[in-house]
Amino acid sequence: MSQIDNLPPLREVIATHGLRAKKELGQNFLLDLNLTARIARVGGSLEGVRVIEVGPGPGGLTRALLAEGAREVIAIERDARALPALAEVADAYPGRLTVIGGDAMEMDYRQLADGPTRIIANLPYNIGTPLLTGWLTMEPWPSFFESLTLMFQREVAERIVARPSDDHYGRLGVLAGWRSDARIAFNVSRQAFVPPPNVTSAVVHIVPKPVEAGLPVKLVEQVTKAAFGQRRKMVRQSLKSLGVPVEGLLAAAGLKGDERAEDLPIEAFLAMARALPGLR
Repeated sequence: MSQIDNLPPLREVIATHGLRAKKELGQNFLLDLNLTARIARVGGSLEGVRVIEVGPGPGGLTRALLAEGAREVIAIERDARALPALAEVADAYPGRLTVIGGDAMEMDYRQLADGPTRIIANLPYNIGTPLLTGWLTMEPWPSFFESLTLMFQREVAERIVARPSDDHYGRLGVLAGWRSDARIAFNVSRQAFVPPPNVTSAVVHIVPKPVEAGLPVKLVEQVTKAAFGQRRKMVRQSLKSLGVPVEGLLAAAGLKGDERAEDLPIEAFLAMARALPGLR
């Protein structure tokens, strides 16, 4: 796939607008149109779907999303240098691309949704994890988005999909496993980016699933923070940082106390969160 529209090749766009990737912005641009189209298709057909994209840069993935039939793309870009290039994409797809110049960490994403909405992005590496955590902790749940299709460093992707006893299992794996079905769609070679990052990347597809009402996400986060804060210690010891009687939490989860957080199933963390004093 050498071209998907009548716009210039991405390397030409980057040269024309002087879009040298900035390390401080976590930028690594994708130039392979086969790859951007593959990312756009991970979650299925985009017909009738509004897509929110974070960090579009020169617009490679943006163009793929539009070419694959997205009803509209809302692109959030902090780097003012990229705005003229994205304006050219908007002109090529009249009425279908809205560019918001601003900080992705400060957006009210729920307000950007309109009908079926997905978030699809090659996330800047320096804000990928906090953005995902914010989306996964939204209330009420399930949230406004149908799915998330996101690019991360491979190590972060493995943390998202990790299960008990996996080397990468931790707080993020518990949160994602509790509130969603997450899978690694495929790996992406570092050579696919300009400039190449130091690590392999991976595209993760995340679909929210219902959870029980009445269990505040902040309580689950408190328990996982304590349990994994000293992950090599027995949970009887690591949970003491919560400042509440530990034996009641252990009993609620059916634990002896000599287990380690990395081996506990997600339901054990939920049971302990339900048992925290003050939960109503």
